[in-house]
Amino acid sequence: MIEEKEIFINGLKINYKIAGQGPAILILHGWSGSSDSWISVQEILAKAGFKVICPDLPGCGKSPPPTEPWGMDEYINLISNFTKQVSLEQFSLIGHSFGGGLAVKFAAFFPEKIKKLILLDAAVVRTERLSLRQKFARFLAKMSYAFTRIPFFEKTIFSMIRPLVYKIAGVRDYYQSKGVMRETFKKIFKEDLSQYLPKVKTPTLIVWGKRDSTLPVEDGFLMQKEIFNSQIEIIEEADHSPHRKTPEKLAEIILHFLRP
Repeated sequence: MIEEKEIFINGLKINYKIAGQGPAILILHGWSGSSDSWISVQEILAKAGFKVICPDLPGCGKSPPPTEPWGMDEYINLISNFTKQVSLEQFSLIGHSFGGGLAVKFAAFFPEKIKKLILLDAAVVRTERLSLRQKFARFLAKMSYAFTRIPFFEKTIFSMIRPLVYKIAGVRDYYQSKGVMRETFKKIFKEDLSQYLPKVKTPTLIVWGKRDSTLPVEDGFLMQKEIFNSQIEIIEEADHSPHRKTPEKLAEIILHFLRP
């Protein structure tokens, strides 16, 4: 049974879900995600004999956004304080996408806390790699901008094209973010986290959806080369979110890795 709780860290309310008893697992969800998206996997892991905790990171789910734009370090500090408040001394850490980037940096800074690390379609490599669709999106954006001085076009057609451009470019999360979270998004994704990969000494499992159109599977293999004592699993039928698309298969892979 999953319980939903909340705590306050430096005056900021953090909502989280907890289930099961046994060795602890902490799950960090992706950008614009929440603990809700992990319920299926959380239930399977809890039934298998683990205590599974999944917080809504600030600005996601039922946790309000920070009062000012955050970078990676502010999130890392919050996660550290969260683990102290819920009495997590040692645990396995799962991070998806943005949460995967956080997990890499957290493991590099707090290796003594992490038993095993699982990175799921992790947003770590920040180098610009324009795919054909992203080049097309850039072309659309330039063409659209050229007509923004025409009132009718700006108020109607351009407002319709802009979401499409962001979707094609693979940065829909930025477009959907508002206010302080949009500025937070910009700060976070400026930092190339690949520098921390060689500093991760924890046994690591990298999992990637073969059909991921947000982050290329090549990133997973690059990470596997950089992280000592790591292995990689590819889920053929999954996209960027295997925990949604194939929760049973993902849970099976996780349990095989976590069990002695």
